[in-house]
Amino acid sequence: MAPRASWTGYLRLSLVTIPVRLYNAVSSTSKVSLNQLHKDCNVRLRQQMVCPEHGKVEKEDIVKGYEFEKDRYVVVDEADLQKIKLETTKTIDLIQFVDAREVDAIYFDTPYYVAPDGPVAEEGFRILREALRLANKIAIGQVVISNREHVVAIQPQDKGLVLNTLHYAEEVRNAASYFEDIKTAEVQKPQLDLAQQLVNSLASSFEPAKFKDRYQDALLEVIKGKISGSEPVIAQKAEMGKVINLMDALKQSLAQSISQKKPPAESVKAPAARKQKKVKNA
Repeated sequence: MAPRASWTGYLRLSLVTIPVRLYNAVSSTSKVSLNQLHKDCNVRLRQQMVCPEHGKVEKEDIVKGYEFEKDRYVVVDEADLQKIKLETTKTIDLIQFVDAREVDAIYFDTPYYVAPDGPVAEEGFRILREALRLANKIAIGQVVISNREHVVAIQPQDKGLVLNTLHYAEEVRNAASYFEDIKTAEVQKPQLDLAQQLVNSLASSFEPAKFKDRYQDALLEVIKGKISGSEPVIAQKAEMGKVINLMDALKQSLAQSISQKKPPAESVKAPAARKQKKVKNA
C-alpha cells in the first residue's frame, strides 16, 4: 500500500483532467539530527518566540507580515491568501512538452512521485505516461504547493510519473560572474587524449545504491561509541599529493585505473591449477 499522499488534485492537459496524488520522493528520516542542549545539564533547549517589547508570545498571537520599509510591516492573514487562489491551487496545469536534454539540471529542485488517484483515473494516467515515454518528452506545467506556485517538470518512471519542482529563472544565479576569471587557452592534445582515456576507463552505469553517506555513517559510529563509553575511531584525512606535472599525474591516474580493473592473478590461475590437480589424481 502506498504511503500517505502529500498532495492530491488533478493533472490537466487541455480538456483532459486526471485525478492524481503526489508523494514525497525523498526521505530525511534516516539522517542523524543533533539537538541543542544546555552545556551544564544536557537538557534540550526550547526555542521561544519573543517580542522585544512584550516578551514571550503565544502561538495564537503570531501573524505573518511583509517588511515594505525598514522595521515597517503590513500584515497578511489567511483571508488575504484566499483572495489569490489560482487555478493551479488544486491542478497541475500542463503547458508545454520539451526534449529532456533541454531542461538544465540546475533548475531541478524537489522530486515527487505521481500516481493516479483511484482506479477510474488509471486509464488516462497510463495513456499520458506512455505518450510521454514514446515521444521522449518532459511535460512542463505549473501547480501551487505549500502556498507557492511552482513550475514543474514531469516525466515517466516505471509505472508512474516523477514530478520535479523547478527553480524560476530569477532564482538561478548567472554563472558568468563565477567563471569570468577562468582564462581561455588552448587545450594540449596529448593531455586531452590522456584525460579522455582516464574518463573512459572509469565509465560505467550509474548505480545510486553503490553510494553511501560516509559522513553520516561515521557520525553514527561516533555517537554509538560515546554511548557505549568506547573511544570512537576517527578517520584520518586523506593526504593530497602535490601535482607537479599534469601529464605525469594523468599517466599515473590512468595506470592506476587500469590496474584496478584487472582481475586478481589468483582467479586467472585457479582453473589451470585445478585441472593439473585432477590429472595428477587420475
